[in-house]
Amino acid sequence: MSAPSDAQRMEKIVSLCKRRGFIFQSSEIYGGLNGLWDYGPLGVELKRNLKNYWWRVTVHERDDVVGLDGSILTHPAVLKASGHVEGFSDPMIDCRTCKAHLRLDQLVEKKGIKQCPSCGGKDLTEARQFNLMFETHVGAAADESSIAYLRPETAQSIFVQFKNVLEVSRKKLPFGIAQIGKAFRNEINPRNFTFRSREFEQMELEYFCRPEQGMELLEYWREERLKFYESIGISCANLHVRNVPDEERAFYSKGTYDIEYDFPFGRHELEGVAYRTDYDLSQHQKASGKSLEYFDEETKEKLIPHVVEPSAGVDRTLLALICEGYAEDQAPNDKGEMETRTVLRFHPRIAPIKCAIFPLLKNKEPLVVKAKEIVQLLRPHMTVFYDESGAIGRRYRRQDEIGTPFGVTVDFETLGERDAALRDTVTLRDRDSMKQKRVAIKDLVETLTPRIR
Repeated sequence: MSAPSDAQRMEKIVSLCKRRGFIFQSSEIYGGLNGLWDYGPLGVELKRNLKNYWWRVTVHERDDVVGLDGSILTHPAVLKASGHVEGFSDPMIDCRTCKAHLRLDQLVEKKGIKQCPSCGGKDLTEARQFNLMFETHVGAAADESSIAYLRPETAQSIFVQFKNVLEVSRKKLPFGIAQIGKAFRNEINPRNFTFRSREFEQMELEYFCRPEQGMELLEYWREERLKFYESIGISCANLHVRNVPDEERAFYSKGTYDIEYDFPFGRHELEGVAYRTDYDLSQHQKASGKSLEYFDEETKEKLIPHVVEPSAGVDRTLLALICEGYAEDQAPNDKGEMETRTVLRFHPRIAPIKCAIFPLLKNKEPLVVKAKEIVQLLRPHMTVFYDESGAIGRRYRRQDEIGTPFGVTVDFETLGERDAALRDTVTLRDRDSMKQKRVAIKDLVETLTPRIR
């Protein structure tokens, strides 16, 4: 069987996401809202597993990182000090032929002439700046005094709360403040499914340090982040580190790495790891008039810490996990005939459902009763799914397609009807190899727990 092209592969992934309840178009019954997505029953579990694991690795397993959950509505003074109010914009072009709104960098060039990528039109407007922030009003009055913004990134709440967190956590440099939360950007042209959206979620760490530690910690966090992606099942062969050149970096950055992934629609950024120097804390100290200095007890020195920022997109990482896991292979059906099997090869720690439980026949009450007992046995330890509908082969295929790594089948051997020695054992099936083995019911938790954690 020939492999699908990248475009075909992406179409199949998008179709699967809707069909199996991972991701839906927001407000679909009203025609949809461009650049906004809703996560269905499986998508929300996959997303939660990703965020929980990032938090565990970044915060719970370290002594030098604490957490924060800042508000989404942001005081305009915060974003003015950070430079977002004046400078957070993209150059926008309109195509007069097809009426498309485009970012300047989306134009294609043929024979030295810039053209619209949608229709090939050459009748384009002049570039103009388009502010990406969503503006709103707080309170009853809708005037300049009530303006607030939906935050365009989660980082700024960490910087403005730096002194409060420092005082209550009693951390010494170097230490970090982590946050997972929503951010909003009024993208000119959302595209590539959930990759570029107007509402998205970030997993962000601001790691504060002394100035002389900045470049060393930039290298350290680059390697830590690569380890993280491999630990959730993304192959290092599909990950690439791009050293962002001076002319592309923010003016305050002394070094930035982009960690990129090979999506079916091209190589694009998953995460940025940036050495932001002391720019943010200095700006907020200057604008607020409040000290954001750190006092070193050992040297009796006051300084404004520098910061290294690993900033990852939850939605982009989730999309990378789905793209990475998506595969088609050949497997026998109930009649022994080979057919195409669609499978999501999620790492067990990330998979939305860890184990599916099947009674071989739904009209055989002892099988159903025993299967439901196993559901209750496993449920405190992992997310499980009970399925009694259809032929057992079809049930396996449904679980393969949503990435469930293990399946437990309760059959007549479980009841001891054919061999007393097999009483209270079940068939444990592995998603990737499709191999099966007999396991005692009492050993299921002990067998599965290490493999999913």
